[in-house]
Amino acid sequence: MTRLTWQKSSFSSIDGNGECLELAAAREYVAIRESEAPTAVLLARRARVRGLLRAAKAGRFTRLTER
Repeated sequence: MTRLTWQKSSFSSIDGNGECLELAAAREYVAIRESEAPTAVLLARRARVRGLLRAAKAGRFTRLTER
């Protein structure tokens, strides 16, 4: 795989506890990894990631975090 430039969310903690997802653009795909396991990389088509992010921003997953 080509060298990727990984980005974290601005909502990720800055204390270095490693609890975040990182994204990187890779041609027609977006690479996704967990910062605590950087060698495990998931590839998803850009359109699918756009849909996921749009749904998350709209609050469609808030019930998953409520207890």
